Amino acid sequence: MPVVMLWRLWPYPMLCICVLLVCCQSAKRAPLPAGDPGNGGLFLPGNFEAVVVADSLGRSRHLTVNSNGDIYVKLTYNDIMHGSGGTVGLRDADNDGRADIISYFGNYKDEGGLPAGIAVHDGYLYTSTVKYIFRNKLIAGQLFPDPKTDTILIDDDYDLRKHWHTAKPFAFDRHNHMYVPFGAPTDAAQDINTVGPAGIPGGRGLDPAPDLKTHAGIWRFDAGKLKQTQKDGYHYATGIRSVLAIDWNPMDDCLYVAMNGMDNFHTRYPHTYSAWQAAVLPSEPLLKVTEHSNFGWPYAYYDHMQKKNMLQPGYGGDGKTIGRASQFDVPVMGFPGHWAPMDLLFYTGDQFPERYKKGVFIAFHGSTDRSPYPQAGYIVCFVPFENGKPTGDWEVFADGFTGVDTVFNTSDAVYRPMGLAEGPDGSLYISESNKGKIWRVMYKGNKTAFGPAQLAAMEQRKSRTYIKTPDEVKDNHGLGGEMNGLILYNSYCASCHQRDGKGDNNRYPPLAGSDWIAGNNDQLIKIILNGMQGKIRVNGKTYNGVMPAHGSFLDDHAIASIATYINKRFYKEKDLVASAEVTKLRSSTTSAATMVRAKTPGP
Repeated sequence: MPVVMLWRLWPYPMLCICVLLVCCQSAKRAPLPAGDPGNGGLFLPGNFEAVVVADSLGRSRHLTVNSNGDIYVKLTYNDIMHGSGGTVGLRDADNDGRADIISYFGNYKDEGGLPAGIAVHDGYLYTSTVKYIFRNKLIAGQLFPDPKTDTILIDDDYDLRKHWHTAKPFAFDRHNHMYVPFGAPTDAAQDINTVGPAGIPGGRGLDPAPDLKTHAGIWRFDAGKLKQTQKDGYHYATGIRSVLAIDWNPMDDCLYVAMNGMDNFHTRYPHTYSAWQAAVLPSEPLLKVTEHSNFGWPYAYYDHMQKKNMLQPGYGGDGKTIGRASQFDVPVMGFPGHWAPMDLLFYTGDQFPERYKKGVFIAFHGSTDRSPYPQAGYIVCFVPFENGKPTGDWEVFADGFTGVDTVFNTSDAVYRPMGLAEGPDGSLYISESNKGKIWRVMYKGNKTAFGPAQLAAMEQRKSRTYIKTPDEVKDNHGLGGEMNGLILYNSYCASCHQRDGKGDNNRYPPLAGSDWIAGNNDQLIKIILNGMQGKIRVNGKTYNGVMPAHGSFLDDHAIASIATYINKRFYKEKDLVASAEVTKLRSSTTSAATMVRAKTPGP
């Protein structure tokens, strides 16, 4: 059993102090440990094995591995195991592949954001929150770094109420520069002061977009300079919406990122983009970022099926028009929409077959907003490169995280791939964010004999519903989408019931905690469809207002999405509301109204 060590934390941002002495490492590399039966649940190419290093660490984000094999994992602060420490250090003392010492440290807070970014660089452990990038000196023989914390970067424009994409992942080049994305404050350049960061149906993008000088780009900093702000950095590239996956490729000495694309094309533009198009577009592109690159956010998006930059619908795009999108840089490759790339890694070790030194691994966290089609992603893929460019299609490298074939709800996936790191012996480490499981992937076969035969089984896995392109008819499951519902709720419901669902304590009743609709889908759907007027009593208080009918201008999927959002946001219900439920109630309401009209005498 691993030893879990918890230590008293110093006031923020200091780390706790702990000294763990270890025996000197042998100059000779230790043999690879045995893989777990079934590779810990993973499907891998032939002759690869995996061992579970640790499990249930807490909601893990990115990870890194020191030159002595110690592993450091970033955690989401709001769900830290044992209530202590935002980073966890892991040590395998007996080389069986499993962590024997698990120690939590680092008393940081992310104030509701999702942290991203941890790396060993130049003798330091660098970590980030959504507002800061810190570093702590690593000490030979110790698992914990020096408690003296240097603050390298401060985001002085940080405000989660105004900005969505605030994570601070980072990468280093060979000149000791640090590259940091400052994400776009909105999804598609909406007027955040009037419609919020999610936007509204049919909304136009601001033109020119007001935030491109300070957001939606990559900035370059000195990796060793203290207390820098964005003004101290160099604006390296622009037109990049949101990045968590970032790495420096030593093969061509260039920065690469995998970008998260925009959301909800059908919800915002139902007459222009179908639900199917919104499920698979826009692409999550792999970008080769050079100085002064411009990838076109918010005016353009990448279509991986047409292999073109297309005009964004908020600026008049219709899925066919290129227009001003032609002036922007084109990605090196595009992945299906909403797969959520979280990390990428250019492999430099010598344990894996040679082909893996000429390409990039990408971890996809999986989608949240593909309804009414199945959610997708949830894999680690590999993109083979030759002469600095992809040689063809991407490959499934690690699969099995979901535990199910069809992911209706994002929560159906047992694990969600998050972080990638390379160990000193060339092993690949993978973290996941649901429970905090860490895998170590190793190659045990003949490196020179590795080829198509070992990859064949992985190619077959592309037929799984969370990997394949969905069939427009057969794969439409008619389920409401929570992300769709968020936009629709904020557009049509929040002005009365408020964004927190608590109403106005006067005319409009609360939805959150309401004893009138909790657990009653039919009643909730009927009210959205048909509206209501007159006195009702909610949670012991009488309300007498007018709720307008929305069924005349919202389709069944839109109403199912609003009901799904209300149930999940305010009642923590797991199941999605089906469009079929809305269709049934709409039909019964229409039939009843027709019967009433038929029985009513004419003038």
